Amino acid sequence: MTQADKTTADATLDATGLLCPLPVLKARRALKPLAPGAVLEVIATDPGATKDFEHFCATTGCELLEASEQPGGILRFRMRKPG
Repeated sequence: MTQADKTTADATLDATGLLCPLPVLKARRALKPLAPGAVLEVIATDPGATKDFEHFCATTGCELLEASEQPGGILRFRMRKPG
């Protein structure tokens, strides 16, 4: 995982205001129609989302490209669908 990787996202999911496990469940649903190798960006505010997305990517084979905190407690995740 690197914050320097600026690969453009193929889709973006706004999960702000949602609490565990909803951001991960919605991300799983958002990844389904995407082609293998596509990048999904998730914007969240749940403080537990970082650990949740690390675990999600480790168990699904997604590559976690970015996990960063933006001003105002906004969390940004970018993951590449396996394939």
